[in-house]
Amino acid sequence: MAVEELSVVLPRVLIVSRRTVRKNKFVDFVGEYHLDLIVSYGAVPVIVPRVSGVHMLLDSFEPIHGVLLCEGEDIDPSLYNDELSNLSVEELEEIRRLHASDTAIDKEKDTIELRLAKLCLERNIPYLGICRGSQVLNVACGGTLIQDIGKEISKNLPENQRVVHMDYDNYDGHRHVIEVVEETPLHHWFKDSLEDEKMEISVNSYHHQGVKKLAQRFVPMAFAPDGLVEGFYDPDAYNPAEGKFIMGLQFHPERMRQEDSDEFDYPGCTFAYQEFVKAVVAYQKKLLSTTTIQKPLKLNQEMEKKRKIIVRSFSLARDLYEKGCTVQPSKTSDLDVGAEFLESNTALSLQQETRLMQMGATVRNASSYLQRLKMNEEKERLARKVMGKMSVEQLSDLKTFYNMMGQISSEVLERKLQDLMILDEEF
Repeated sequence: MAVEELSVVLPRVLIVSRRTVRKNKFVDFVGEYHLDLIVSYGAVPVIVPRVSGVHMLLDSFEPIHGVLLCEGEDIDPSLYNDELSNLSVEELEEIRRLHASDTAIDKEKDTIELRLAKLCLERNIPYLGICRGSQVLNVACGGTLIQDIGKEISKNLPENQRVVHMDYDNYDGHRHVIEVVEETPLHHWFKDSLEDEKMEISVNSYHHQGVKKLAQRFVPMAFAPDGLVEGFYDPDAYNPAEGKFIMGLQFHPERMRQEDSDEFDYPGCTFAYQEFVKAVVAYQKKLLSTTTIQKPLKLNQEMEKKRKIIVRSFSLARDLYEKGCTVQPSKTSDLDVGAEFLESNTALSLQQETRLMQMGATVRNASSYLQRLKMNEEKERLARKVMGKMSVEQLSDLKTFYNMMGQISSEVLERKLQDLMILDEEF
């Protein structure tokens, strides 16, 4: 197969970039470990740049077969905390000093990633969240976050239960223990590496925030000794072979490699990416099977005759309009056929009605249509007034609901059309 054809065949995984400053200019980047693993298992990473306005252009990245969200700054607390933080002003300032590179909130990135996460949840698009990506997933589903582990957890625990979740001087080499929950995907991936039935592995992490309240739909897969959730998934949306995968990992399996080597600490480290891409491939196949062009419906002899009469009526009207001729009395009945079809089958816009009248066709339902149009305009005015008083979250939920209903309507309509085709073929 030619290389240029691969982008058409292979599934697409969207990954949002992170912004930083280089040579006094903003630049976007994505960790190469993530990209390498996505490519190695048979998918194409498509980088969504963290640029103002991109959240309004996500339709341009279709088709979307998977989403991988990874590192980045802290999520804006206003997106998940309705109540004020218990941290004092002094504590917040200290956190900003200690974690300056992470506490610089990027609202544009928040908006892009939350929209992508909600899109995945609406359509059941495979989603893998690593570190910040797991936090985005939890927030998108109504969960909350701890704003600083050191201030909110560690200081209240005895020394032997405290966990260092990040080491600025040893990013890749830092490890801490987590306890894996039995009969979860994480357990199956790492079961050959669990020693003495302790259900423990050592992981790399780099974060000062984490899950506070886990969204109701998720099940924990691992905990740190301080009680922090280190991994979770949706069991109702997990079956990679069927294109289902919704998961968040707080730690970094892609960075768990031996020093000065690309060899992983455990064989299970790559399984998250492997199973994620498996789900992405299956999702693409499922999507293709439901969007293939259907064969046109076959009309029986009587219906085909009616179709030709209506087409002739429209052709006559077009010729009259283009040539500026007047209609001959013998042709009036031909025009009436087209006008009657329009009257019984469609509601026309004012522009369409004007054009048809110019063509010589009689639109007999003009008055009733104008009345319906006026009523629709009044309904739209009232709807805009009501929505103007709604919050951003309420509007987002409303849009999500109608997107879901639109998708369901399309699926039901498609099934009905297929049933009609089967019935027609039987006759």
